[in-house]
Amino acid sequence: MREADELTGLLQAWREDIDSVPFPTFAELLIPAQKQRSAPSHVTTASVQVTKTTGWSDI
Repeated sequence: MREADELTGLLQAWREDIDSVPFPTFAELLIPAQKQRSAPSHVTTASVQVTKTTGWSDI
């Protein structure tokens, strides 16, 4: 019974410790607004040309 009383006391102290910490409000957790990016003025395309194979297709 003594152990149960000690555990009850520890649990109560733990609850009081948890309750003493303020829970953050959602206003504190807001992410600041990000800058809007505009689309690039011109789009460039890249062409790739394979000049040498590595031999993986022979396996």
